[in-house]
Amino acid sequence: MITGHTKLTGLLGSPVAHSISPMMHNEAFKYHDLDYVYLCFDVNTDNLKVAVDGLKTAGIHGFNLTMPNKNLMCELVDEITPAAKIIGAINTVLNDNGKLIGYNTDGVGYMQAVKDAGHDIIGKNMTLLGAGGAATAIAAQAALDGVASINIFSIKDQFYDRAQKMVDTINSTTSCKACLYDLADKTMLNNSIANSQILTNGTSVGMAPNVENCIITDESIFRPDLIVSDVIYNPKETKLLRIAKEHGCPVFNGLYMLLYQGAEAFKIWTGKEMPVEIVKEKYFS
Repeated sequence: MITGHTKLTGLLGSPVAHSISPMMHNEAFKYHDLDYVYLCFDVNTDNLKVAVDGLKTAGIHGFNLTMPNKNLMCELVDEITPAAKIIGAINTVLNDNGKLIGYNTDGVGYMQAVKDAGHDIIGKNMTLLGAGGAATAIAAQAALDGVASINIFSIKDQFYDRAQKMVDTINSTTSCKACLYDLADKTMLNNSIANSQILTNGTSVGMAPNVENCIITDESIFRPDLIVSDVIYNPKETKLLRIAKEHGCPVFNGLYMLLYQGAEAFKIWTGKEMPVEIVKEKYFS
């Protein structure tokens, strides 16, 4: 029931029509009997500033960011939390009486998803593909939580220099050893995976509608004791996960990362805990 007092929240990204976020947040609002609603807005970096200005003027209570908007959002908020500043990306914004405060809950969501999948990667080595918003959030949180080493592989695009700064920050402020490499260096990539307990795709390669794309082209890197994860949840099984599973790897997708980053955002907006078990059973089973 929409009323004259209903608080608006939502998701800004492109594409967003596939998103599960409206279902999970609206279910949680209903559970707590909160007069809120969550909607999706197809917005990319070209019109993000205009959209944010309009939503802020209209009094939006808060919103999430997904690809490709997480990095640019850092320039549009009035205040940014220390973690989001280190990561260089924002996925959650709170409108605090006209002041936009930027957070990043992706890394927390990912590390909880690892535990949900039954794995313990603390003190172990990670190979991470990508240096965009989701990947950098994962790297920062994994380092803070105690992963021993993280080798990040990225194409040399607009994110590369920013990723190097984050790697330097990880090395200077945590006990984790982080390194950044060119994704085109297949020898280094293969060596890194051979010495890692987990391989994580933090890019959009393989996401719908381009489901036949796969960031890993050498199937010989897969082995039964290598955990393979993907931040993508549409499709639920990417080509990367399908091939890894065929080689005996334990795999998990981005669904529970989405769930737990959303739960943290819900708490930021409402001060209440998302009923994750109810949401999980209804939308993630």
